[in-house]
Amino acid sequence: MKVSGFSFIRNAVKYDYPIVEAITSILPVCDEFVIAVGDSEDKTRKLIESIPSKKIRIVDTVWDKSLRKGGKVLAAETDKAFKEISPDSDWAFYIQGDEVLHEKYHPEVREAMVKWKDDPKVEGLLFKYLHFYGSYDFVGDSRRWYRKEIRIVRNDPAIHSYRDAQGFRKNMRHLKVKPLNAIIYHYGWVKPPEQQQAKQKSFHKLWHDDEWVQKNISQDEAFDYSKIDSLRRFRGTHPEVMENRISSKNWEFAFDPTKKNLGFKKKILHFIEEKTGWRIGEYKNYKII
Repeated sequence: MKVSGFSFIRNAVKYDYPIVEAITSILPVCDEFVIAVGDSEDKTRKLIESIPSKKIRIVDTVWDKSLRKGGKVLAAETDKAFKEISPDSDWAFYIQGDEVLHEKYHPEVREAMVKWKDDPKVEGLLFKYLHFYGSYDFVGDSRRWYRKEIRIVRNDPAIHSYRDAQGFRKNMRHLKVKPLNAIIYHYGWVKPPEQQQAKQKSFHKLWHDDEWVQKNISQDEAFDYSKIDSLRRFRGTHPEVMENRISSKNWEFAFDPTKKNLGFKKKILHFIEEKTGWRIGEYKNYKII
């Protein structure tokens, strides 16, 4: 069995993406890793080059500004990296620049890839998610956060990144997947407030025009993390690859997890989900088989 990791990145230094941690978190279960490095305004390429692994192969890309609306450029960059993986790979493990896999899940992930390698009905593997917010001590637990997503797909040219790189499609239909207990740790909402605000101003330009961004995104220098509906304190351990980053950047973030900023309907739905695990009306970007 051969496994290729793949991802894309641009301006990782400027916007404080944990791309090094993302890549190194899945390298142990990959035979190679292809990273599409976009035309950055910082030293992103040198950062990737500094990772001490011969498995990594860089593909230099230029982001197409005409694909700005709806975040389509993110899917385009994902597909560029996907197309460059070795043709003899069985699986492709996708990781975004702010996602990290805990090392405790390596055995489960590898076992699943071996188990389903020769079953063509299984087109992908589905991961659970933890979304950290404000600091490394809190995770989002409201309906605004997606709970599962595909991160391993077959090396099939008919498979493509979907919309704004949210998931994948094959001939525009949902992929047929097997679920894992493995969890992807998403750190996109944990940055110094100044860099988070800079990222928000830049990131929303991938979906909207300048006028919309000016009107709807705060022009303050620092991001206001207090405007969040519901969080819970994280009691587990972070991936080893995140230890240095956390020890140097885990600033104070005060939040009372017993207080929920939810409307009446959302409180009812939140209560049902907490008690039963059932998320009513949940959008599923996949088909479990």
